[in-house]
Amino acid sequence: MILVNTDYITGKEFEMLGLVCGSTIQTKNIGRDITQSFKTLVGGELKSYNDMMNKARALATKRMVEEAEAKGADAVINIRYSSSAIMQGAAEVVAYGTAVKFI
Repeated sequence: MILVNTDYITGKEFEMLGLVCGSTIQTKNIGRDITQSFKTLVGGELKSYNDMMNKARALATKRMVEEAEAKGADAVINIRYSSSAIMQGAAEVVAYGTAVKFI
């Protein structure tokens, strides 16, 4: 499966199959949430939240690819990501793009 954030793939002709997406809502456990809140007092990177968001993007991408494969796609083009806070310490990540089949 080819994944790109452009609306073309060099050297490939394709037909569009439609929009595909994957999403997840992730949260950290309360213990880590408390320790990360202390970090805001001194500043710096919140590594625990970076890890959470990286895992969330990977899972959302995986689900998007599964949907594309179910449609018989060879690639997903024009991939975008969106995230939003659901509640404190929880975030939704959505991956979406256009599934295409090579001609």
